[in-house]
Amino acid sequence: MKVLPTFRRFVGITFTLAAALSATPAVADAEPATAADAGFVDITTVIPDAVVDLKYATPDNFVGKPLYPADAHCLVHQSLAPGLAKAAEVFRAKGEKMVFWDCYRPHAVQVEMFDAVPDPNWVARPGTSARSHESGRSVDVTLADAHYGWLIDMGTGFDDFSAKAKAFATDGVTAEQQANRKWLRDGMAAGGLTVYSGEWWHFDGPDANVGQPILDVPLT
Repeated sequence: MKVLPTFRRFVGITFTLAAALSATPAVADAEPATAADAGFVDITTVIPDAVVDLKYATPDNFVGKPLYPADAHCLVHQSLAPGLAKAAEVFRAKGEKMVFWDCYRPHAVQVEMFDAVPDPNWVARPGTSARSHESGRSVDVTLADAHYGWLIDMGTGFDDFSAKAKAFATDGVTAEQQANRKWLRDGMAAGGLTVYSGEWWHFDGPDANVGQPILDVPLT
């Protein structure tokens, strides 16, 4: 049967619109006015002795400029709160406290990071839904001595884009540093968080890899 030109145009418009909609990020129906509206909590309300050192609120990061407000808070989804509190309790018993380098990360910041380093081996490619840091279900952490405040030696700093930064690396990582990383993994595992094998400091909570609507939650 011959298809009329008008019908062909209608079909073409329909498929073009469907393709555009499928590529649109999943955004919540109504943007939350506050972090609490989005189900987020400030880590200091969960772990009072936590050290918050958000690297992306300073120029001390791989992009070389602040990506968060200077007074940004470390926000996590409430589903992580019990596990992080448990992990902090485990570390505290050994005279150590948790240091948070990154928590919830806005989608726009993830886009800027990937533009700076477009390598998915080191920077997650922004998608059409929020996962990991973008959903507040992952954290970047290390440990510090609770009395003196110095960082526990893990072998590299934050966002070290080298093979030494891998969670289970051995080349160039001393036995003591490997043991420290294992202790960090064990403590976080006690709270139900699992390490990302590519970065010793990155830990995922429940549903970190489940796509959520993209939110623009205020960091201050």
